[in-house]
Amino acid sequence: MPSSPEADPRFSEFILLQAQTAGLFLGQIPNPHTGEKQLNLRAAKSVIDCLEMLVRKTRGNLSPEESRLLKAAVTNLVPLYEQAEA
Repeated sequence: MPSSPEADPRFSEFILLQAQTAGLFLGQIPNPHTGEKQLNLRAAKSVIDCLEMLVRKTRGNLSPEESRLLKAAVTNLVPLYEQAEA
Protein backbone atom coordinates (compact mmCIF):
# COMPACT_ATOMS: atom_id res chain seq x y z
CA MET A 1 0.00 0.00 0.00
CA PRO A 2 1.51 3.37 -1.00
CA SER A 3 2.14 5.85 1.78
CA SER A 4 0.49 9.24 1.68
CA PRO A 5 2.61 12.27 0.78
CA GLU A 6 4.24 14.18 3.59
CA ALA A 7 2.60 17.46 4.55
CA ASP A 8 4.41 20.63 3.53
CA PRO A 9 3.68 23.56 5.84
CA ARG A 10 4.12 25.96 2.92
CA PHE A 11 1.14 24.41 1.16
CA SER A 12 -1.09 24.86 4.21
CA GLU A 13 0.09 28.45 4.61
CA PHE A 14 -0.64 29.08 0.93
CA ILE A 15 -4.18 27.68 1.22
CA LEU A 16 -4.84 29.71 4.37
CA LEU A 17 -3.57 32.86 2.65
CA GLN A 18 -5.82 32.24 -0.36
CA ALA A 19 -8.83 31.60 1.88
CA GLN A 20 -8.09 34.77 3.83
CA THR A 21 -7.79 36.72 0.57
CA ALA A 22 -11.14 35.38 -0.61
CA GLY A 23 -12.64 36.33 2.77
CA LEU A 24 -11.29 39.85 2.30
CA PHE A 25 -12.87 40.07 -1.17
CA LEU A 26 -16.16 38.70 0.20
CA GLY A 27 -16.32 41.38 2.88
CA GLN A 28 -15.79 38.87 5.67
CA ILE A 29 -12.47 40.38 6.75
CA PRO A 30 -11.85 44.13 7.00
CA ASN A 31 -9.21 45.61 4.72
CA PRO A 32 -6.08 45.84 6.88
CA HIS A 33 -5.22 49.29 5.47
CA THR A 34 -8.62 50.94 5.77
CA GLY A 35 -10.42 48.84 8.37
CA GLU A 36 -13.41 48.81 6.00
CA LYS A 37 -15.12 45.73 4.65
CA GLN A 38 -15.20 45.58 0.87
CA LEU A 39 -16.95 43.37 -1.64
CA ASN A 40 -15.21 42.33 -4.84
CA LEU A 41 -17.09 39.35 -6.25
CA ARG A 42 -14.95 39.02 -9.37
CA ALA A 43 -11.75 38.74 -7.32
CA ALA A 44 -13.37 36.39 -4.80
CA LYS A 45 -14.60 34.13 -7.62
CA SER A 46 -11.12 34.06 -9.12
CA VAL A 47 -9.56 32.91 -5.85
CA ILE A 48 -12.28 30.29 -5.29
CA ASP A 49 -11.90 29.03 -8.86
CA CYS A 50 -8.16 28.62 -8.28
CA LEU A 51 -8.76 26.69 -5.06
CA GLU A 52 -11.25 24.43 -6.86
CA MET A 53 -8.68 23.86 -9.60
CA LEU A 54 -6.10 22.91 -6.97
CA VAL A 55 -8.51 20.31 -5.57
CA ARG A 56 -8.68 18.68 -9.01
CA LYS A 57 -5.01 19.05 -9.96
CA THR A 58 -3.54 17.87 -6.66
CA ARG A 59 -5.84 14.85 -6.14
CA GLY A 60 -3.72 11.99 -4.80
CA ASN A 61 -0.69 14.21 -4.19
CA LEU A 62 -1.61 15.79 -0.87
CA SER A 63 -1.28 14.57 2.67
CA PRO A 64 -4.62 13.87 4.37
CA GLU A 65 -4.26 17.10 6.38
CA GLU A 66 -3.56 19.18 3.27
CA SER A 67 -6.47 17.60 1.45
CA ARG A 68 -8.84 18.33 4.35
CA LEU A 69 -7.65 21.93 4.60
CA LEU A 70 -8.08 22.57 0.87
CA LYS A 71 -11.52 20.98 0.74
CA ALA A 72 -12.59 22.87 3.88
CA ALA A 73 -11.49 26.17 2.36
CA VAL A 74 -13.59 25.56 -0.75
CA THR A 75 -16.53 24.20 1.24
CA ASN A 76 -16.56 27.29 3.47
CA LEU A 77 -15.96 29.89 0.75
CA VAL A 78 -18.46 28.78 -1.91
CA PRO A 79 -21.58 29.42 0.25
CA LEU A 80 -20.19 32.79 1.34
CA TYR A 81 -19.69 33.71 -2.32
CA GLU A 82 -23.19 32.52 -3.24
CA GLN A 83 -24.68 34.52 -0.36
CA ALA A 84 -22.77 37.66 -1.34
CA GLU A 85 -23.78 37.22 -4.97
CA ALA A 86 -27.48 36.95 -4.14
